[in-house]
Amino acid sequence: MGKNSSPRPETIAAHALRATDAATGAVVPPIYLSTTYARDENYAPRLKENYVRSGSPNVWQAEDTIAALEKGKAALLFVSGMAAITALLETVPMGGHVAACHSMYYGTRNWLELLRDKGRITLTLFDAAEPGALEKALTPKTDLVWIETPTNPMWTVVDIQAAAKAAHKVGAILAVDATALAAVTTLPLSLGADIVFHSVTKYLNGHSDVLGGVLVTQEATPRWSEIATLRTKTSSPLPPFECFLLQRGMRTLFVRYAQASGNALAIARHFSNHPKVQAVLYPGLATHTGHAIAKRQMLNGYGGMMSLVLKTDFAGAQKFCTGLKVITPATSLGGVESLAEHRKTVEGPQSPTPDNLVRLSIGIENVNDLVADIEQALTEV
Repeated sequence: MGKNSSPRPETIAAHALRATDAATGAVVPPIYLSTTYARDENYAPRLKENYVRSGSPNVWQAEDTIAALEKGKAALLFVSGMAAITALLETVPMGGHVAACHSMYYGTRNWLELLRDKGRITLTLFDAAEPGALEKALTPKTDLVWIETPTNPMWTVVDIQAAAKAAHKVGAILAVDATALAAVTTLPLSLGADIVFHSVTKYLNGHSDVLGGVLVTQEATPRWSEIATLRTKTSSPLPPFECFLLQRGMRTLFVRYAQASGNALAIARHFSNHPKVQAVLYPGLATHTGHAIAKRQMLNGYGGMMSLVLKTDFAGAQKFCTGLKVITPATSLGGVESLAEHRKTVEGPQSPTPDNLVRLSIGIENVNDLVADIEQALTEV
């Protein structure tokens, strides 16, 4: 790497904890647990801020890493994914219109519907799999377009460039939930998005021991300043210890994602024509309806997320999950361990998710063990 070249993403991630401590030379920086910081001899703050409500050295270091990975202007870490989403939605003006994918993380959809029912926003949910559906959902009053790609748990692939063009045409901003993309395979800001969201609980941390969310912006706009102010006023930055764990997790992000992606593709291919599987939903399959878009904008693997639509009913899908021995039946995704979840149980009877769908988060185990585990669980369905 030449002296004028920038580090590549794999290097940025691997060096997430390499900011050498000036006082000791430690290559892993300390965890700053202090809630307050002394001012200097001129009574000026020594740091960006002098109180933990606005952040801490651990927060800022983790934010800088994520912003660099996403090629964004700045990042803001929050105590949870929903805290980050709530802060963004608070910037929508009273009565403003939001257009969002119908199939998405159910917590986001539920919150949007609650805001709609309270009269706080107007809301249009569109089918991301239907051509032209987003454009039909937009109005001159649309303030925010919210998309996921791939959508959770149907894994529909949304064309980010097309969505950005449509949103900007009516003066709206485009926000992308890129949790499944993990700042590894697709960079939404480079495709025209204005804000990227990640649940850092998932792939960025990757070890199922941190709860958090992050927003990354393309530009330092007044809206971004409002989000930063909201975070300070609500005292919701990610705490220092969780930032340390997040940074430690990001050091192996690329190798974890590559292993999970390879495993998932092999599993998707293996079960595509299985007699007890109705469909495998995975963008890496050539038969997936969004594969052409995925191939164009997912440039470093198709990720570890997939769903199996089983030839069974609600109870049978639950039984499949509890019959797994290697894969753990649990909520969440993006960790080193493989997880299975019956989404209809978690989301409730109002959910649009099929009764017989099981979401799989494929981890980094030996793929033959994972295939064998799914096979044996299917024998009981």
